[in-house]
Amino acid sequence: MEHRLENAAQAILDSYSAGSSLIHHLERGALPSRDAIIKTLLDFRELVFPGYYGMTGLDQAGIRRRVRDLVAEIDDELTRQVALCLCHSKKLTAEDCAECPDCREQAKSIVAELIDDLPELRRLMAEDVDAAYHGDPAAQSHDEVILGYPCIQAVLVHRIAHRLYRRDIPLIPRIMAEYVHGRTGIDIHPGAQVGRRFFVDHGTGVVIGATSIIGDNVKIYQGVTLGAVSFPKEADGSLIRNTKRHPTIEDDVVIYSGATILGGDTVIGKGSVIGGNVWLTQSVAPYSKVVIEDPEIRIVTRSASKAG
Repeated sequence: MEHRLENAAQAILDSYSAGSSLIHHLERGALPSRDAIIKTLLDFRELVFPGYYGMTGLDQAGIRRRVRDLVAEIDDELTRQVALCLCHSKKLTAEDCAECPDCREQAKSIVAELIDDLPELRRLMAEDVDAAYHGDPAAQSHDEVILGYPCIQAVLVHRIAHRLYRRDIPLIPRIMAEYVHGRTGIDIHPGAQVGRRFFVDHGTGVVIGATSIIGDNVKIYQGVTLGAVSFPKEADGSLIRNTKRHPTIEDDVVIYSGATILGGDTVIGKGSVIGGNVWLTQSVAPYSKVVIEDPEIRIVTRSASKAG
């Protein structure tokens, strides 16, 4: 048994040198830690929703100490992870990365800006929570929305990831987005622009592409896709990137479950309602209602004896 395991281990080691370098990152520049990034998200969540997540049973002095500790932890750890990503984008070796003050200083500035923006982030999230409460008659309280609604977790992470994405930080925004996607079923690319009072009801199966633009007071249901019609390519067959591929959703739009809206030139006008299972690749004027005509339904009733 021991001999077999030794042979198996050696075969795996041999595959590292003989196989594709695309799926190993050994003896190269350092990568960010996914676990550390997720930990910072949980710290952000406690700062945004104190008492719901952490900070229970503390007096004012204890709350002040906890907030300072969390801010210091985020500042230290996220700065380290952002610096690693910046070094990675320069293809620096592990040794060069350790001696890279430029990346460290840039990371400090980016994380400080994010921390300074936390009060505004809390104001945005308060609006999102209120939109969910008023947008769902099943919601019993704002407390239930904060603790139980997946859209709140997804939108919080998106608003953090999007800020880092705008600063051209590689890796981390997508790690954040995919972490919360796995937990909620809501897939929002960190590049998507999302307005105020955004509510995703139920949420499972929602996909929002990287160049989507979503206005204020937009409500979407489960299974909605804001995607691309096709992926344009260069002459050599490689994908053309950094083009507007996903739709624009203007203010006060409601999109019901299963709707698919595609294309960078597609604009859903203000105040429109898009019905369930609609497939759209063209723009609609403001205050439109887009529905599929009722299909013909045939109901056959069987006798009780045949039903058995």
